Amino acid sequence: MPPIVRPPPPAEVQPLLQALNAGQPERAEAGARAALLRYPQAPVLHSILASALAAQQKWVAALDGYTRLEQLTGPSFELHCQLAQLNAQCNRPDEAVRRYRQALTLQPTHAELQLNVGMLLSGIGRHAEAAESYARALAIKPSLTMAHYNHGTALQALGRWDDAADAYRRAVAARPDHAASHGNLGAVLQAKGDLGAAVESYQRALAIGPHPLLHFNLGTAYRNQGRLEMAVTSFEAALAMQSAYPDAWNNLGEVLRDQGRFDDAVACFERALQQSADTAEAHYNLGTVLVDGGRFDQAIPHFRQSALRDWHDRVLLCLYKGGRPDAFHLELQQRLREESGHRAPLLANLSAHHAASLGVPDDCRFCPNPMDFVHHGRIDELAAPGSDLLAALIHDVASAEIAARRQGRLHHGEQSAGNLFKRPEASFRTLAALVTDAVARYRQHHAGAACVYASEFPKEIAFSSSWFVKMRTGGHLTSHIHETGWLSGVLYLAMPPRSAGSQEGCIEFSTDGDGYPKPHDRFPVQVVSPAVGDIVLFPSSLFHRTIPFSAAQDRICIAFDVAPAVTAR
Repeated sequence: MPPIVRPPPPAEVQPLLQALNAGQPERAEAGARAALLRYPQAPVLHSILASALAAQQKWVAALDGYTRLEQLTGPSFELHCQLAQLNAQCNRPDEAVRRYRQALTLQPTHAELQLNVGMLLSGIGRHAEAAESYARALAIKPSLTMAHYNHGTALQALGRWDDAADAYRRAVAARPDHAASHGNLGAVLQAKGDLGAAVESYQRALAIGPHPLLHFNLGTAYRNQGRLEMAVTSFEAALAMQSAYPDAWNNLGEVLRDQGRFDDAVACFERALQQSADTAEAHYNLGTVLVDGGRFDQAIPHFRQSALRDWHDRVLLCLYKGGRPDAFHLELQQRLREESGHRAPLLANLSAHHAASLGVPDDCRFCPNPMDFVHHGRIDELAAPGSDLLAALIHDVASAEIAARRQGRLHHGEQSAGNLFKRPEASFRTLAALVTDAVARYRQHHAGAACVYASEFPKEIAFSSSWFVKMRTGGHLTSHIHETGWLSGVLYLAMPPRSAGSQEGCIEFSTDGDGYPKPHDRFPVQVVSPAVGDIVLFPSSLFHRTIPFSAAQDRICIAFDVAPAVTAR
């Protein structure tokens, strides 16, 4: 027969409980330890000791105490919950999840426990499981406001934008004064490209409680809309609340650069780097500004330190244009060996020009014959006489609240800031759908071509950038490529008249341009003469320019890039 366990008398237990309830855990701990010397198997004493340890944030000792209690009494709903909480405090989230799930087998309709499981899973990056736990909590108790919000965060982390937006809308409906729900809804709407609704959500959040991150996010939305002055105001508001904010300094610098305030932009990038020397975007941006100013050697270390996107190829560009051919050749060969996929337009452009200059084969497989992929077509809805869509586009280009983006290649004209195809105007949205169809047909037409450009063409046609360019008499764009694109395109809303045989206002393609070293003139050139309603598609690695025109009529076009998702390399 097992020995009889003698419980402690109430006269010994009651003072310990009183001390615990009176907020004197040290006294309760000492008394429980003394009593356990006499009654080592008494569950009530182990419970008091574990509770006293937890009250003093002695998490590991409390965990051991409750584990001992479980050994004496067997598992229970309350013990599973206590052990889950302590495992979470001891940074053992997997064990905490397991304990909560054991508790849920005993009380499966406990919504708050499902919420706790979800929060633990979110904390360790298991967002799909977290979303399931939040959904179970809400199925049990739809009024659990924080579960709606947390459900939204998990869905947002999974990139399920529509579902996340719905979850945040339920959260703000249940609690209209919850700024974080409004702010996160704004971030999701911005990711979906609904910039107008995103701005409204950020503004509602800021009305509830100003926060630097909300001002920052609002600034990014304004910039994407092309509302540069509003973006500056928002980033400055973020910095007024938190001056040590490298990302805000960097983004402010980007907007100032777009406004043509290059010295101010450089100062912002430098301020970001003063606060955090490893702010990659600031290094990258400072490098691009230095390149624009012809300061190639100074730009190279910033690109190297950024390690962002096409930084290898930006270094190559600096070496090539900076007159360091030996260093360029060595790095180019290394880059072509390392970048086995050859997916970078700038790398392809540099490799092709270098090979043509030397009269040797081009080892880059991105698009060895880019002139073969220039497509000249038309958008019937624009080209039709009396086109309503064309009239709407001309009107919206003239009247939409879009700031100009300054850049040195454009002469006698203006370029819009932001992403035109993400704006709310119906004309731009309609045009984006028509261009999407045209790009899909282009992709299908070239699907069998033996080059990376065709074989790995982005599966999802999403416009990484889009803008209008409006030129007046003498207008032109100097030779350039779109380094961050894959496919680039342009469609024409208005074209100045030209005499028979003239190429004024036309678009010219070549494998040479942008002041690259040019040992001979044997680079191919192709001129396309577009009309209103026409669309021209081409690899982003191909040089192109606008030939100056002398007519008094404006030249208006909309340009765009399609690119794969950006990844760091």
